[in-house]
Amino acid sequence: MKLQMGLKYGFPSEDIVTGIAIQCRGWKSIYFNPVRKGFLGVAPTTLLQSLVQHKRWSEGQFLIGVSECSPFIYGHGRIPIQLQLSYIPYIFWSPNFLPTLYYIAVPSLCLFRAVSLFPKVTSLWFLPFAYIVITSYSYSLGEFLCCGGTLQGWWNEQRMWVFRRTSSYFFAFLETILKLTGFAKSGFVVTAKVADEDVLQRFMRDEMEFGAPSPMFTLLATLAVLNLFTFTWTLAKVVMDWEIMVLEPLALQVVLCGLVVLINLPVYQGLFFRKDNGKMPASVTSKSVIVSHTPAQGDFRRPAWIGMFMAELWFSFFWFINQSVRWNPIRRYTFKEKLYQRSLSPTLLVQFA
Repeated sequence: MKLQMGLKYGFPSEDIVTGIAIQCRGWKSIYFNPVRKGFLGVAPTTLLQSLVQHKRWSEGQFLIGVSECSPFIYGHGRIPIQLQLSYIPYIFWSPNFLPTLYYIAVPSLCLFRAVSLFPKVTSLWFLPFAYIVITSYSYSLGEFLCCGGTLQGWWNEQRMWVFRRTSSYFFAFLETILKLTGFAKSGFVVTAKVADEDVLQRFMRDEMEFGAPSPMFTLLATLAVLNLFTFTWTLAKVVMDWEIMVLEPLALQVVLCGLVVLINLPVYQGLFFRKDNGKMPASVTSKSVIVSHTPAQGDFRRPAWIGMFMAELWFSFFWFINQSVRWNPIRRYTFKEKLYQRSLSPTLLVQFA
């Protein structure tokens, strides 16, 4: 028997295309969870490192999906359709930025202009929205707790879900389009996993690191300031003018805006309150405040409704294809106590099952 070893390269996510090639040769995938954990990996310890890592992953996976190595092209007739569908949630990581970014930004802009995008609370059409939100997040929380997680861990996962989709996936999608059109060349950005002592101390205190300027931080800060400004303006309008009945058609948008504000609490701390080296750079703060206060012009009611409808269609489609991943679950555990010295700086071990 001829022994073949190694990875297939040409994409930033070489493990995905290698797995497709191996499975197309007839190898079968199984779920193996030994008592003694078999794999140890090094994970980033700062927010920017994590965002850069997910940008590289989502960019590589999207490139695979639109190339001849796609599981639907290269894997056609070689692997089952069920296995082909299992790759879709990962291939479409980066296009997820558009509906998520829409949900984070447009409802707040419409709230400021008193444009309603959701049904009234007193309407029967409100019930489907309430049912979907309550059941989906209740199931997500229950699943997270059953896998050994905590309530705080689940909430942090939701926060990172928003951060990745509105920053990493956005830049990954943009760079993929530029590469496909010939305006950029393929590259591999190495994720730094060596942390300074003060950075590690903030990491152990569960404080996010914003010290380095980055376009990703500028985008995150702009969205955070936009929602904070809209939410405080709405509350001030209710308290001062008592226009609760006027805002009743906008109740869901107010709740959504408030949830976005809660998710971005670490960003506000980095922007306005922190004094250590992990605070948001002054250049990022000034840019986010200026851009978020730029007034929107024109009547955008119809485009806003059409965009909301398209975002809902995408989320429904993505929820459906995500069910295929549950056929072969993989659990990941992070052990903060297993820090060790590497290159005179500690890093974090992640253990896979």
